[in-house]
Amino acid sequence: MPSLSEGTLREQPLRETVRDQIRQRIYNGRYAPGIRLIERDLAAEFDVSRLPIREALRMLREEGLVTERPTRGLVVRELTRADVEELFDVREALEGMSCRLAAQRATDADLSALKQILDQAKDATARKDIGAAREANGKFHDEIPRLAHNELLRNILEPLHGRLQWLFRQTDDLELLCSEHEQLLDAIASGDAELAAKVAEQHVRSSRHRTLHALFQRTQ
Repeated sequence: MPSLSEGTLREQPLRETVRDQIRQRIYNGRYAPGIRLIERDLAAEFDVSRLPIREALRMLREEGLVTERPTRGLVVRELTRADVEELFDVREALEGMSCRLAAQRATDADLSALKQILDQAKDATARKDIGAAREANGKFHDEIPRLAHNELLRNILEPLHGRLQWLFRQTDDLELLCSEHEQLLDAIASGDAELAAKVAEQHVRSSRHRTLHALFQRTQ
């Protein structure tokens, strides 16, 4: 592949570009759970030095996508059922808070930006572009903490970003997801903070049910 060291540095630090590339390969299954991530091999694959690889892997460990095994080194993390349940517990609490604050604080420009992302997701779903639809739906959730205008909340959510994005990609019912996101947008736009929190929590519970079924082949 072309070197990442040319052109990308002007846009963001190389370690973050490498992190994003590795993260995407974990998301799409190219780097499957349990696979070893060897600095030397990744440096050759991305045509960069080992330093940005090392830093990228450190960030992915903080996100929970990569873990260290005593005898194997760094590997792509295999999430257990308990891991997924804990993530949804945290997600339900934080998304309820995010949407409550967003309903109180979002500006017209904020709501317009969120609607634009939803429209992108709906368009990609109609075109059966699964990759684009998943990306847009992920951005939809990323945007809500910004609408909440709470920097501390955004900072708390940042380390969870990778694991939550991975969860978003475990279900394929994209039409249902767009429908739920539309309900969430309407609730935020209504300005009713309690309604927005309630719809957000219902959305997370629905997502929990679908994700656990997809990952562990049994309904909850």
